[in-house]
Amino acid sequence: MTFSDTDNAASPIATTRLKRQLAEQAIAYAAAGRWVEAADTNRRLLELGPEADAENRLAKALWEQGELGLAREHYQSALALDPTNRIAERNIDRLKTLLVAAGEKTVPAAAGSKAPVRIFVEETGKTGFAFLMDLPDPRKLAQVNPGDSVELMPEGNLLIASSNGIRIGVVEPRVAARLLKLIADGNKYSAGVTSLGAVDVRIIIREIYQDPRNYGKVSFPTAAKSTDLRPYTKGTLVREDEELEDDLEDDVEDEEIMDLERALPPEDTTDEAFVEEPDELDEA
Repeated sequence: MTFSDTDNAASPIATTRLKRQLAEQAIAYAAAGRWVEAADTNRRLLELGPEADAENRLAKALWEQGELGLAREHYQSALALDPTNRIAERNIDRLKTLLVAAGEKTVPAAAGSKAPVRIFVEETGKTGFAFLMDLPDPRKLAQVNPGDSVELMPEGNLLIASSNGIRIGVVEPRVAARLLKLIADGNKYSAGVTSLGAVDVRIIIREIYQDPRNYGKVSFPTAAKSTDLRPYTKGTLVREDEELEDDLEDDVEDEEIMDLERALPPEDTTDEAFVEEPDELDEA
């Protein structure tokens, strides 16, 4: 075999290796909120050949920069490459509404707007999920994306959710009622956006401090699970947070979880999980 033949034979292998390296680099940039670099890296990857995942990542990076029109184009490219691509399909549907209300461009994501990775690790009793009600108009909601940090603020008998400096909704009553009592007694919570649809927003809420007065009171009561910690980040939120819309099922992309390509789905929190608990710890 001549040198030329050897070089040609190795070329596909080298290309595959380069594509893998670029994909990992693009995911790392996205995880760090470096959306310009993430977009550029995905463009370099696409120069090596069409790929639905790279198109989705590029669309996500553009969306975070406020480029809604360009984001839709790349989601459409992803769907053309893979007609069964749920990520592209779901985001195209959402963008149809947002583009009418917000136009081709909107405000880029603010620096530091992403929630810390630890929020997106499910832990029995300390994390729960909730949908938001009373959503703002689509123009404002266009500035919010999966992975964004959410601030929770009591307001009378409501628990208000804000992100990127705007009010994005009210935590559904079945979750808010319990948390409001615990917050009044000193508990503290962090939250982050896990998924958005055309007309819905879902968040994860984590207890970050339990006041001694709340000893024995679980923020999110639920039946015991086989494991207490269920990571589903670094491969979730970054990748349009892959299958977050389906309870993050079969997800692939978001944060301090080391395996970027593996994600576990959270368990659904049932209505029974929010039944009022007695104030006193049962020592029986």
